Amino acid sequence: MRKKSKNYENASKKIDKNKLYTIEEAVKLVKETNIAKFDASVEVAMRLNLDTKKSDQQLRGAIVLPHGTGKSKKVLVIAKGEQAKAAVEAGADYVGDNDMLEKIEKENWFDFDVMIATPDMMAQLGKLGKVLGPKGLMPNPKTGTVTMDVKKAVEDVKKGRVEYRTDSYGNVHAIIGKASFDEAKLADNLKAFVDVIVKSKPSVVKGVYVKNISITTTMGPGIKIDINSFDK
Repeated sequence: MRKKSKNYENASKKIDKNKLYTIEEAVKLVKETNIAKFDASVEVAMRLNLDTKKSDQQLRGAIVLPHGTGKSKKVLVIAKGEQAKAAVEAGADYVGDNDMLEKIEKENWFDFDVMIATPDMMAQLGKLGKVLGPKGLMPNPKTGTVTMDVKKAVEDVKKGRVEYRTDSYGNVHAIIGKASFDEAKLADNLKAFVDVIVKSKPSVVKGVYVKNISITTTMGPGIKIDINSFDK
């Protein structure tokens, strides 16, 4: 097992592993326990009571965080005509149709973080599913990246939209900001994300839905949060 750094060990001492912290306590601690020499991302992890082998218990979607993520994303829009024009006006970094798809296929070009496409382009895009899918770049209606309103989709990504999906263990992860964010902004983003996941609870799920919630910085220790503090 890899030995933890001295800075990590010192940061861990500030956290009581047996305690469930309030939202306010947790965001204060996550800033204090950031050991990275850069402006680290703050991530939330939620363990949910879901059987992801069943299709009706798989969560996937997106949310525009109130204060963004602190990270700018490069957006590629695959569209034609008026929608392509709208994408340019909305601030997309790259806009095109078959020319861009050819660039990806022939040049192995992936200088973008998010791909948005209009429904009429999905047939051509499907041919690139094997390369886009594993990278998490394939547009999907559930995350709002397959749409006829490309203007809103581009603006949402630029404002700080984050996508989420359950892993095979029923966990969801998302970046909710940077360590440099003030505590109030981190708390707002955290509450907004948790609220979306809670409201997305599949009707077939019985018993406790959210098993635990924790936040951490990129290289810092995890901080467990009292689920009940989200009911306030």
